[in-house]
Amino acid sequence: MPELSQETERGRAVQPFGRFEVTGPSMVPTLYHGDWLLVRQGGRIKPGDIVVLRHPFQQDLLIVKRAVQRREGGWWVLADNPFAGSDSNDYGIVPDELMLGAVRFRYRPPQPDQRSPLALVRWALSAVRPVFSDRSASRRLRAR
Repeated sequence: MPELSQETERGRAVQPFGRFEVTGPSMVPTLYHGDWLLVRQGGRIKPGDIVVLRHPFQQDLLIVKRAVQRREGGWWVLADNPFAGSDSNDYGIVPDELMLGAVRFRYRPPQPDQRSPLALVRWALSAVRPVFSDRSASRRLRAR
């Protein structure tokens, strides 16, 4: 689950993009523990988007899920890994005001042994990927 930036917590204006870290296996195989996400905050959410949202029962906790369907009163969200983590099957429809934004890119941070220029180029070509609304495309681009 991503962590919220201090600027947002203090009530300052929300930046158009935020950076969040994934913890846990609920979005495997699309996202993995340790992936970083670039999120367009406050933007339009479409069915199929991977989104960062506040947990409906623990609003200080941020979670990442897939927005599946727009319903009256909010969004139905699901985990890509149905065997790990909770989703709308457990807490129901998520109100719009708890949806922070849609994920646009994800990347894996470079490993400590990736210091040479060639290793960094290899990392940049393989670790930074856009995240699409189409679930099958996201699976093809998963981090390894």
